[in-house]
Amino acid sequence: MLNEGDKAPDFTLAIEDGSLLTSSDLKGTPFVLYFYPKDDTSGCTTEAIDFTKLLADFTKLKTRIIGISPDSVNKHVKFIDKHDLHVTLGADEDKSVAMDYGVWAEKRNYGRTYMGIVRTTFLIDKTGHIAKIWNKVRVKDHAAAVLEATSSL
Repeated sequence: MLNEGDKAPDFTLAIEDGSLLTSSDLKGTPFVLYFYPKDDTSGCTTEAIDFTKLLADFTKLKTRIIGISPDSVNKHVKFIDKHDLHVTLGADEDKSVAMDYGVWAEKRNYGRTYMGIVRTTFLIDKTGHIAKIWNKVRVKDHAAAVLEATSSL
């Protein structure tokens, strides 16, 4: 279980442009990692659109936004194109990053138990430490709350 103040786990992810993004690429800059279950579902789409709408504000704060799901790069590209998204999306197909961040967990829905992503957001400061964690995120107004927390870094 990660806590605020902990060093953020290192990661390497394939992103929508086909390149690899690593945590060391982001060294010295704050960034947001938002974990979401699946491309092109209602809550996940709303969350990605909300972060996209606020992207200019995050950019002014020199903060990068990275959405992470177990979907493939190809699915991310379709998701981005369909909804005109401008955030970076990382493909965590083997769920290793989700496991390192403690967001790959047992979930229950309509009496069914299964493993999946628990919607969680991490704000990482420029030293690579976790400044804030939002667990079991409710999508409504979430991106604005993350922006507010980012402005105080």
